[in-house]
Amino acid sequence: MSAVRPGILLVLDGWGHAEPGEGNALAAADTPCLDRLRATPAAVLAEASGSAVGLLPGTVGNSEIGHIVIGAGRPVPYDSVLVAERIDDGGLRSHETLGAALTGLAATGGALHLIGLASDGMIHANVHHLRELLRIAALFAVPAVRIHAITDGRDVADGTAAHHLATVEGYTAEAGVGSIATVIGRGYALDKSGDLALTERAARAITDGVGHPVGKPEEALATGGRGDEWVEPGVVTGADGQPLGPVRDGDVVLFTHFRSDRIQQLADRLYGELAGRGVTFLSLAQYDTEAPIPALVHRAEAGGGLADRLAECGVRSVRIAEAEKFEHVTYYLNGRKAGPAPLEEHVRIAAGGTDHRAAPEMNIGRVTEAIGAAARRADVPLVVANLANIDVVGHTGEYEATVRAAEHTDRAVAALCRVARETGRWMVLVGDHGNAEKMLTGAGGVSRPYGGHTTNPVPAVLVPAPGREAAPPTGTATLADIAPSVLSLLGLGPAPAMTGRALW
Repeated sequence: MSAVRPGILLVLDGWGHAEPGEGNALAAADTPCLDRLRATPAAVLAEASGSAVGLLPGTVGNSEIGHIVIGAGRPVPYDSVLVAERIDDGGLRSHETLGAALTGLAATGGALHLIGLASDGMIHANVHHLRELLRIAALFAVPAVRIHAITDGRDVADGTAAHHLATVEGYTAEAGVGSIATVIGRGYALDKSGDLALTERAARAITDGVGHPVGKPEEALATGGRGDEWVEPGVVTGADGQPLGPVRDGDVVLFTHFRSDRIQQLADRLYGELAGRGVTFLSLAQYDTEAPIPALVHRAEAGGGLADRLAECGVRSVRIAEAEKFEHVTYYLNGRKAGPAPLEEHVRIAAGGTDHRAAPEMNIGRVTEAIGAAARRADVPLVVANLANIDVVGHTGEYEATVRAAEHTDRAVAALCRVARETGRWMVLVGDHGNAEKMLTGAGGVSRPYGGHTTNPVPAVLVPAPGREAAPPTGTATLADIAPSVLSLLGLGPAPAMTGRALW
């Protein structure tokens, strides 16, 4: 243990790189500390999207895969890639579990309920996967398919929900089966803060048809006074005025997300009510729900990374983040392993409110204090933390609020640089994906606010321990290089499963 050189791994969520210009909130912010760090020889740009991290080429990065790859030290095929492969090779059409469920519906006259995010943001779901699922339902002669469309406005530009609903309706017309039964903003359906009142409103619309009644799906969008994310649960009614799609006994529910964290609160809620009524539950990809929901596509192995290597070497670490990103520096960074690894401590900071536009500082002060407290402990060689502000506030699409979030982050980083000097630690800073460097999007000369992720590279910077210097990194870099770099800085060798290299 005496040979271990202590340090801090600090993930700045949503810290991407783009040249200064309109819509670049990071370039517009007053961030003297981050600017200075990025100008040092030890700074490099790392790829954090597409095939470099295990996503489909050209796909924007996200926090889940970003932290998985940071921890794994290698690209990990993401669930969206595995689902796409099963669609392309016909694996979903021949899937025994799905086939059995749909055959049962054809025999009983029950309905298939498809629940998921209706956008092409590729962070949590892909609306285009519905096309194959509807085709499969038609092949099995399923008599009724009810689509419970969750509007986005966070992973894609706000105001695009109507376009995506039209895409869904185009797929139903093409397949000859299916109709949109509910339209629900993701603020209600995809809450993961534990606000069960939001989840309950989404669940009631799906299970019982309780919500704002509309004759056509697009009419529900008029209730989104806070944008697509907060469209109130809308229930589409038929000519008789009755809801089209409440879940009936014996129906099948299929969640269409390939990412688990945002859908699992709703999934557990629905399972708790409906499983006892003979409703069959399936998920497109593997979820981390309490409910035993069979997955059509299983995830790739992500273990053998940083956490396993630290445990093997007997190195203690402390993981710190606000609630929004706590799972990312624990569960995801550890290769999707639940619970603390050996010699690992978790410090979860409560969320700093829900309206991040009004309070872009969130709880960064408490996070910074917790990092400082852990760094001052001689028995903690490694502190791993996430500063969530740039990403979480960037998702609101509010440019000025995101500028302020970046400035709060800069002040926190400056304070942590002082802590690192005082405690003799090195510090690695890295983004997990791009976000706030692009807050406008559009076509035809018309721009609209954008709160989604990007394909831009992210900065990765080493702040050497006092009295040491860092040679400039050579060659290209990706997020897969971060774990080998951290292990090298600690004085440890990489894990055998790692394909990344030590940058410093």
